[in-house]
Order: sequence, then structure tokens, then C-alpha cells
Amino acid sequence: MLIAHAPTGLLLAALFIRMKPATVSWQRWYLSGAVFGALPDVDMLWFYWVDKRQFHHHVYVTHWPIVWLLVSMVAGAAWGVWRKPWTAYAVLLGLAGMSHMVLDSVVGDIGWLKPWHDELYAMFVVTNRYSPWQLNFILHWSFALELALLAAAVWQWRRQTHKNK
Repeated sequence: MLIAHAPTGLLLAALFIRMKPATVSWQRWYLSGAVFGALPDVDMLWFYWVDKRQFHHHVYVTHWPIVWLLVSMVAGAAWGVWRKPWTAYAVLLGLAGMSHMVLDSVVGDIGWLKPWHDELYAMFVVTNRYSPWQLNFILHWSFALELALLAAAVWQWRRQTHKNK
């Protein structure tokens, strides 16, 4: 996925708007969801600057679904006990991170059984036909899903804006 992670995080924030702390604006909540949705790709910094593209960034710990499942579970338990602003943000972080794993699984390899098993799984394969490599993803049918998620996020933002006028 190239463009769908942040919009999907925003949509999750909208879905869990009732968790939003009263002191936090809906804009900050939505933007936090967007940032959290893209956060697992912070490993791209390591991929390019340190690892020199030796390993696909989806093998790094930030792309292990177990990490995001554990964050979600611990955060959900903390939310249930304390209902503090940080616990709401932690729940959103865990869910957005997990959504990142699900979206990457559509056409990108994800190690759903890491750290116990190194096999990577994807629902569909994008064949390498075009240069630059991004065209292979943009011209694949799955990019329509990304555009739909982006459109839904824009619609949700506009809807919330008009609702609060």
C-alpha cells in the first residue's frame, strides 16, 4: 500500500471518536489516527539509511502483527481500567498499527507468524512490469482500494467539519 495507511488511521479515529478525550479536538484525534496509521513505515528510515535496502522493510519488528496486537490488547485493558487520555491514544495506536498490517497484507508480504515463523504472506501479488517500481502498484487493481479509502477519509473529515459548524 502506498497511500492508504494514513487515511485508514483517520477512519479508525472517526470510528472510535467516543474514546476521544474531552480535552482533545476532533481534528487532533483524526490527525493522530492518520499518523498512527502510517507509523509502522517509520522503519523505512532504517531500510534506506542504515540497512541500505538489504532486507525488505516488512521483516522489521514494526511490521510484526504480534507487536500491534499486543499494543492493542494492553492499551484496551488500560483504557478499561483508567480511561485516561493516553490510554485512548494507545488504543488508537494499536488499532491503526494493526490496520497497517492488514492493508499491507493485500499486496505486500507480512510475517503474520513472526517471530515464530519467517514466512511472509500476501493475499495478491503485484508483478514487476514497469519502471519506476511504484507504477506496478499504481496500475494494479488494489490501488483502487487505496483511492477509495482516501476518498472515504476526505469525506469523513468534511462531514465532521460541517457537523461542527
